[in-house]
Amino acid sequence: MPETFAICRLEPDAPIPAWFPHQGFSALIRTADELALYCDEQPVPPDVQTARGWRAFELLGPFDFSETGVIASVAGPLAEAGISLSVLATFDTDYIFVREDTLEDAAEVLSAAGHRIVSGE
Repeated sequence: MPETFAICRLEPDAPIPAWFPHQGFSALIRTADELALYCDEQPVPPDVQTARGWRAFELLGPFDFSETGVIASVAGPLAEAGISLSVLATFDTDYIFVREDTLEDAAEVLSAAGHRIVSGE
């Protein structure tokens, strides 16, 4: 995916901030411990607890919920290469986030593991 993302942490009872994008790729996850936001990094204010500089691979689905090993087939090679990741899943598709400075290495590792990489730019 061409965007550069931020992963943000807010308090669990925080309202959805006005700056949170209403279009494009974004995800909101509320738990008892936090409100986590995945979104384009540009609108995120500097005072928000944020890990910036993430890029995403979209695993082209849909994947049936009975399929096993989809994430492991990506996470395993990346872990062996020392590349950290974050994962999000929707009903149809999985997304793997890696730090922007590891994007090219991650693409090479995944390609060597048999995955086909298609540029989203």
